[in-house]
Amino acid sequence: MVKISPSILSADFANLERDIQKISTADYVHVDVMDGVFVPNITIGIPVVKSIRAVTDLPLDVHLMIVEPGRYTEQFCDAGADIITMHVEADTEERLHTAIAGIHAKGKRAGIVLKPATPAEAVLPFLEEVEMILVMTVEPGFGGQKFMADMMPKVSAIRRWIDARNPDCELEVDGGVAPDTNRTCIEAGANVLVAGSAVYKADDIPARIELLRG
Repeated sequence: MVKISPSILSADFANLERDIQKISTADYVHVDVMDGVFVPNITIGIPVVKSIRAVTDLPLDVHLMIVEPGRYTEQFCDAGADIITMHVEADTEERLHTAIAGIHAKGKRAGIVLKPATPAEAVLPFLEEVEMILVMTVEPGFGGQKFMADMMPKVSAIRRWIDARNPDCELEVDGGVAPDTNRTCIEAGANVLVAGSAVYKADDIPARIELLRG
């Protein structure tokens, strides 16, 4: 079954607990952490993750869009993150391997993320040690961008490698996922879809989540 990870970037931050309860039929809560350096936006950090953890039983899918993410991964684990994904562009390969090991030492799942311009091959050094690979289908930093269909060959290539070398690894797509693009992602091989405005702007959020499953 395709999993849905609604992004709280599209929620009402003045009513975050209420809006997280609205997505209770989803599989994950997607938490976008941005530092204003790796991407040109600043969102939320460790204290908010800790607060979210107290109001939902859903796994927290924390996407770190920050430089040198390994400096903070253990703190995000302690705050309640269940999955932590880090950009391959944000640090050296050696330090990312160390961060992945640290996440696993905390009993949590680790993943890596690729920006649109980053080739699929960038996942290969990490493929057999992560539980999730996230392919961005917009430029990271802001919600509401147009879906980049030209990322689907990248998704399909990574799906082939996952199936051959790490079949338990999840393949997530983030950016512009909506009722008119979800099937494209699923057919390319994604099994986790991140959706922000497509979920939170829907009149019937549970129905929209089911629709996005394809």
